[in-house]
Amino acid sequence: MALSSPEHEDVAGNPRWEISGPTLTVRVSDGSAFAPPALDIYRVAIERSPVPHLPPPGSDLPDLAFSRYPLRPEIRIAPQEGFEGTPVRCEVIAVGDGLDVPIENIGEGAADHLIFGGTWYPLVPGGLAEIRTLLRGAGVSGPGPITLRQYLELRRLGSLNPAISDRSHDAADATRNVAPVDFTPPAGFAGSLFPYQKDGLRWLQLIASQGLGGILADEMGLGKTVQVIALFAGESLDGRRPSLVVAPGTVLENWRREIARFAPSLRVLIHRGSERSGFPDDLRAFDVVVTSYDTLVRDLSLFRQIDWNLAVLDEAQAIKNPATRRASAAKRIPRRVGLAVSGTPVENALRDLWSITEFAIPGFLGDQATFERAFGNDANGAAAVEPLVSPILLRRRLADVADDLPERINIPQALELEPAQADSYERIRREVLAEYGNQAALVALTRLRMFCAHPWLAEMGAGDPSAESPKYRRLVELLDEIAANGEKALVFTSFNLMTDIITGDIPGRLGIPVSFIDGRVPVEKRQQSVDTFSAVAGGAAIVLNPKAAGTGLNITAANHVIHYNLEWNPAVEDQASARAHRRGQTLPVTVHRLFYADTVEELMNDRLTLKRQLADTAVVGTDGTDQDAGDILRALQKSPSRRSGP
Repeated sequence: MALSSPEHEDVAGNPRWEISGPTLTVRVSDGSAFAPPALDIYRVAIERSPVPHLPPPGSDLPDLAFSRYPLRPEIRIAPQEGFEGTPVRCEVIAVGDGLDVPIENIGEGAADHLIFGGTWYPLVPGGLAEIRTLLRGAGVSGPGPITLRQYLELRRLGSLNPAISDRSHDAADATRNVAPVDFTPPAGFAGSLFPYQKDGLRWLQLIASQGLGGILADEMGLGKTVQVIALFAGESLDGRRPSLVVAPGTVLENWRREIARFAPSLRVLIHRGSERSGFPDDLRAFDVVVTSYDTLVRDLSLFRQIDWNLAVLDEAQAIKNPATRRASAAKRIPRRVGLAVSGTPVENALRDLWSITEFAIPGFLGDQATFERAFGNDANGAAAVEPLVSPILLRRRLADVADDLPERINIPQALELEPAQADSYERIRREVLAEYGNQAALVALTRLRMFCAHPWLAEMGAGDPSAESPKYRRLVELLDEIAANGEKALVFTSFNLMTDIITGDIPGRLGIPVSFIDGRVPVEKRQQSVDTFSAVAGGAAIVLNPKAAGTGLNITAANHVIHYNLEWNPAVEDQASARAHRRGQTLPVTVHRLFYADTVEELMNDRLTLKRQLADTAVVGTDGTDQDAGDILRALQKSPSRRSGP
């Protein structure tokens, strides 16, 4: 180790230069040595200026060259081979003049220069001090293996300081796809996993082992639930319990069934309804407690009396709005690890991602105001925030990893209103425009959307529902063909009256059973409706509200999906389609999207297309709502009538 410079009066005799490893030192008469500051060496060796107590370099350094150009110290994150517990390491590198030179000693007394390849290089003044400050800020003592938490903190600091660079090939390499070839799920897991699901489980185990949180954002249909259940099984074997699942009320029974199927040794409690316990010890007796967001809000004081091992938010977009009671309640759950599960971590704005991340790793993206100032709600903002969140967000797309799934065929079908309906649409459009004008909100378009679903929804009618609606006639044609092939269909509509029209007409018209699930069907009876529909031999249809039945349910008995009326949010539509196109499906899935040209529905179709394009620009995607006002006004201008007008 280089010594500090002695007092001047101690430097006597005939001092001489010596090379001590990567450091240039001066040996004095008493046998001690010290490393002069780089600035003094520069003066005496390059400027040839006299420096007290330092000899000019001479015969004692015959082959050493001196560079005028300083090297810049840099913290570098690099992959670590043969890792145990973490796949990355931290290095300190001197960079410049085409060189990357490792620096081993960065302590307070370290030399501010180095020798490499027969040349002496100064370091940028203050460079090592800055490196020490950054490492301390990330909780890192020095070069070597680092934990995942330290890695995340270095990446966060690196977004603000160019002295930190991530050379782990890809931002996600530190946490993703790290499962060994011979990796097997824990003994308590009774199912089998696809290779990408093993990778996902290994990722979950890595973040859980280090007490971190994360976002499992696999695309719909890739089996996020089964990966979490496998994690539960391993955690239970390690003696960690209990864990909590918070999910929409529609899927609580599905969680119970899936845990019983894949991890039968786990004791599971569904905490809901009037019979639920108010005593924390009753909940602690189980390995996994499953509850709804609404029950969490009501019973928060109970849940806060338990130190949960894993707290899992299913369909975590439910807390996308940080101002809601459910978001506040979720973030107050005592937990060792927070895991958010959502195929759509960004639905409307990048703020959604901030809110979900705030549950997974509190404080990781800073406070909300700072985040929104730093990252605009657009494609550029999404691209900028992606490197920060990618290590704690696992996102695989169905097309990339599930090549064994059957084909999905998307068929958008633009329809035309007949002249009489076009005139009626025009009249309603003018009435809405006159009533709301430029202050129109999405609710102002409801009458137009209802009319597009069926004129009877906007104006009372009776008789044959196919007589007044080309779209309904197209639905009848599709269902007739599907039933003739002995196949089944899911029909999505957000209007209960439309559901009533379909369920009241199709069974008699086509001779097939038609059931439904919307807000009128109790949560505990929805899975039963799916089971009954799936058990039908031959053609059948089930009409679903995308908000009530668009998530959580597995309905692979159907291989046709019909979106009878479009939704503003592509995530809602995609989640609905994934009820049929997912694991367990053996037939190609055909997705029909019905909309009228030159109406509000065409604008919605165009908007959905644009949102999907934005979402494809980054892992996190974006489909912000800042265009709502302009879209509403454009929708009010569209007219199927031959007469033009405002």
